[in-house]
Amino acid sequence: MNLRNLTIDAARSAVAEGKISATALAESYFAKIESDDPKIGAYLMLSKERALTKAAEVDAQVKKGEKLAPLAGVPVGIKDVLVTKGVRTTAGSKILANYIPPYDCTAVARLESAGAVVLGKLNCDEFAMGSSNENSAYKPVHNPRDLSRVPGGSSGGSAAAVAADMAVTTLGSDTGGSIRQPASFCGVIGLKPTYGRVSRYGLIAFASSLDNIGPFAKTAKDAAIMLRTIAGRDPMDSTSAEVPVPDYVVEIEKPVKGMKIGVAKEYFGEGLEPETRAAIEAAIQKLAKLGCEIVDVSLPHTKYAIPAYYLVATAEASSNLARFDGVRYGHRANSVRSLSDMYRRSRDEGFGPEVKRRIMLGTYALSAGYYDAYYLKAQRVRTLLTNDFIEAFKKVDAIVGPTCPTPAFKLGEKVDDPLAMYLADIYTVTANLAGIPGISIPVGNSKENLPIGMQIFGKHFDEATILRLAHAYEQAA
Repeated sequence: MNLRNLTIDAARSAVAEGKISATALAESYFAKIESDDPKIGAYLMLSKERALTKAAEVDAQVKKGEKLAPLAGVPVGIKDVLVTKGVRTTAGSKILANYIPPYDCTAVARLESAGAVVLGKLNCDEFAMGSSNENSAYKPVHNPRDLSRVPGGSSGGSAAAVAADMAVTTLGSDTGGSIRQPASFCGVIGLKPTYGRVSRYGLIAFASSLDNIGPFAKTAKDAAIMLRTIAGRDPMDSTSAEVPVPDYVVEIEKPVKGMKIGVAKEYFGEGLEPETRAAIEAAIQKLAKLGCEIVDVSLPHTKYAIPAYYLVATAEASSNLARFDGVRYGHRANSVRSLSDMYRRSRDEGFGPEVKRRIMLGTYALSAGYYDAYYLKAQRVRTLLTNDFIEAFKKVDAIVGPTCPTPAFKLGEKVDDPLAMYLADIYTVTANLAGIPGISIPVGNSKENLPIGMQIFGKHFDEATILRLAHAYEQAA
């Protein structure tokens, strides 16, 4: 079967109609991974036994003529920060090199309940900390569109797997842009839901008040199907919201004519590459031709987003990663002299340089004498950023802008300059700080044939609107 641009509906229909068995479809993807992934590096672990067992269940249902679930037989990949029962989960880190979880992440369990076939675990920056997927402790991921370039991070493996047709759809996590930025770099769709829309149970924590789980897909409809499957209240996550989940697949078909689209001048300033600006402006004009009203809005505190984000995120990382101490699970150093020596050496050997950098930054920001000056001030800025969006959304239904300042950069280009790397997230971190949903959709290519993504922000729990706009643009383009 031709796997190129295979969608959820197409894969499910082919299985339901007997054109291909779920088992044969899964085996086709494993063959594709074995053939193409050595040069891309998207997968860290394949779960063949689990996948083929699930595929056989779907095939048995087809044979009996039973009604099939919405994702029956659809091959998916899972970012390696989402725990999977019996399948090694490393978070891209040496400290969890041999960790085999005893339970499934809620989002993964919901996908499998809907019939999805889990192919394996996808490469990522260590503990989801990075913008290029070069911080993985195992291997970097290469962009399928240009192997000399990064796929974006931290969910680089998840984006690359969809772009390279090594999964129909995948799950990633987004703490400061880690779904939307790689989606932009790889030319696919990436959706970060509202904070609380999708359960974080089973997501290895980076920054608990910023982390989100969301899908990568080839079409807006596929993203809608995935979100419909994984969204909703979960008693295992106290931060998951008791908010009704609409049928996003129905919602995306509604017209966009008359919708008010905000364009924030703060997203079109210094640092935005001219080619990227031109592609975004052309996409905005396409939305205008679809009958949307374009409205100028202001998000005045945007310039403080990066420093506020890198204080809040690192402080929470410092707290969350304290549990990796060599005692209960994970890497433990050998031949230690004392308990404190074991802690120090286990963490020193297990964590990579970027994770150590962020732990130190966060520990410093939380330390006595600096808490008020840094962490508390960052939280106040976060409130101002959130209020900017609340005010803007009084005038408009959605806000659009670039996902990233540039297309994908070269592997190794920013590794030695952490600040330049952090600034790659300048347009994405605001959504995490404010807790609003955002989606990145492909809107063109640079002269070097590198994808350019446009970002659409929506009101809290209004993923339906941004998916509808993404779908309308996709159909028109």
